Amino acid sequence: MFKYGSRVVREGHSWIDDNGINQSPQWNLWSPEDKKAAGLLEVIPQSPPDDRLYIWTQNPDGTINSTDKPLADSGSGDNVVRGVRFELKQAVKHQQGALLSQTDWMVIRKADNSTAIPANVQTWRDAIRTKATAMEAAIDSAADTAAMATLLDSDDLGDWPELESEERRP
Repeated sequence: MFKYGSRVVREGHSWIDDNGINQSPQWNLWSPEDKKAAGLLEVIPQSPPDDRLYIWTQNPDGTINSTDKPLADSGSGDNVVRGVRFELKQAVKHQQGALLSQTDWMVIRKADNSTAIPANVQTWRDAIRTKATAMEAAIDSAADTAAMATLLDSDDLGDWPELESEERRP
């Protein structure tokens, strides 16, 4: 991305400089020296940080200002502001619930008329619960935002067990 003053100059489009001169839409073919002499500044926008962990804004020059979101909840009563830990653990609970809901009908069927839950399904459901507990413990043990970012980049969160198909015997 290039800027002329505070204006973004789009590739393939002409632009008018401060002297009123309509510059060529072919300006992107100019040498770096010619672009600089014409007052064009190349701006390389930074990638925004993870919204789950940071509050951020992008400056006109493409740089990012960011502030860590608080990891812990703050406030009390009706004025509680939820922190990153709470939000991430809620996401884990949501994912866990969505996965378990796929086989909840088997649990209901067992309660309703004592039809057994297949062993592979029960093993998977137990593994989902174990994984969720481990994920929440990892979230709770992250000491700071950098540790939380490392955790989010790892497979420790989101690498859920898969339901293995039941083996059929002849």
